[in-house]
Amino acid sequence: MPKTSARLLSLLSLLQARRDWPGALLAERLDVSPRTVRRDVDRLRELGYPVVAMKGPDGGYRLDAGTELPPLLFDDEQAVALAVALQIATTTGAGIEEAAARALNTVRQVLPARLRHRVDTLRVTAVDRPAIRPEPQVDSDVLMAIGAAVHGREVLRFDYSPVSGPVRATAGTPEGCEGTPATPPGSAAPSGSAAPPGSAAPPAPPRGTPTQTPRHSDPPPPRRVEPHHLVTWGRRWYLVAWDLDRDDWRTFRADRITPRTPTGPRFPPRELPGGSVAAFITARFRGIGATQGPDGVGGWPCRGEVILALPAAEVLRHTREGIVEELGPDRCRAVLGSWSWPGLAAAIGRFDADIEVIGPPELASAFAHLATRYAAAGQPRAAPNP
Repeated sequence: MPKTSARLLSLLSLLQARRDWPGALLAERLDVSPRTVRRDVDRLRELGYPVVAMKGPDGGYRLDAGTELPPLLFDDEQAVALAVALQIATTTGAGIEEAAARALNTVRQVLPARLRHRVDTLRVTAVDRPAIRPEPQVDSDVLMAIGAAVHGREVLRFDYSPVSGPVRATAGTPEGCEGTPATPPGSAAPSGSAAPPGSAAPPAPPRGTPTQTPRHSDPPPPRRVEPHHLVTWGRRWYLVAWDLDRDDWRTFRADRITPRTPTGPRFPPRELPGGSVAAFITARFRGIGATQGPDGVGGWPCRGEVILALPAAEVLRHTREGIVEELGPDRCRAVLGSWSWPGLAAAIGRFDADIEVIGPPELASAFAHLATRYAAAGQPRAAPNP
């Protein structure tokens, strides 16, 4: 019996590793006869695993999707990875915190003692960075509906709710986003950065720019899109889709989507600008149409080159994107990008080292402009008259 049980586990592991298995190849891998493979497949079916027999000259087997969840088989590394993933599920913004906690408790109960000890000693505390207001949560049913339309390549119709309260639009923000990344104009570090990176937040619109508020009128018609990707960025979920009414790519916040049923007809996939969803989303958040270049900074609207009186290793620790080249023990060349020239100058200035501007002239002008502003800010103010 122990030999048969071990063989069943090996057979189940093989069936999970690939979609189709010829019967002769399974018999060879398990070092048994094809008849024994057929008997073991019948035993797995009795345990609830939907193993389908394939017809053909060679025959074979496939582990199909079932209506009930049978006992799962994980190796040690998979079990620990699953437990860790469930512990950090509270930071996904998908509204699955309670379900993840129950799933973790279920997994822990069925783990062998040696793995249960490893999971119990690896307690992960998921902490979100402080926010001015709570991040929006997405209903898991909405995510499932969007994901199903993406998987099935079916046209999705949905109502898109307006942003609550007046929100000032910011460059580099996908459609419907409330100014992400949320950093002050000209700031040198996106939120979550513990040290000076080589990027800056987008500039705010000029003062006096009117804010648009929704008019109380008939509700807008539902959006019709060809959904291609469901992505996460900064604890928010976004749908990347081809808008059929606007004949262009759009990015929608999932927490503002209310899907309508039924879905529309199937559609052939389109090629995203930039060649990948990562390049497309990065370009949209930067507020530009171009995609990131091979050097990691080509997609920024402003790109400059400087020489810093710092070791290259120290600059690299605080640079998310860009090129850093060592010129000596205490000198390096850096090529960095940002939303604006003042933002780039401010980001470079945070390294607290002597700076030599290589180019372009706009970057040197931005340093001079900031120097004048900072000098004025450092002057003591006259005391007000009593």
